[in-house]
Amino acid sequence: AGCFLPLSMNPEIVKDLGTRHRAGIGMSENSDSVVVIVSEETGGISVAYKGQFHLRLTAEELERILTKEN
Repeated sequence: AGCFLPLSMNPEIVKDLGTRHRAGIGMSENSDSVVVIVSEETGGISVAYKGQFHLRLTAEELERILTKEN
């Protein structure tokens, strides 16, 4: 199975980030979703929400973001 996700066109995104991260940020820009991205290379956890991106989170930071009341 496969799908095409909207890639972020934000020019301020770090150039080192690949398609997976750009698609995660793009999804957060185009929906009200909290997007969790796991790097295939490093296993690092990142989160995108409303176009804001948080890179290299610890498990505790991820839990805090996911349980935060909005």
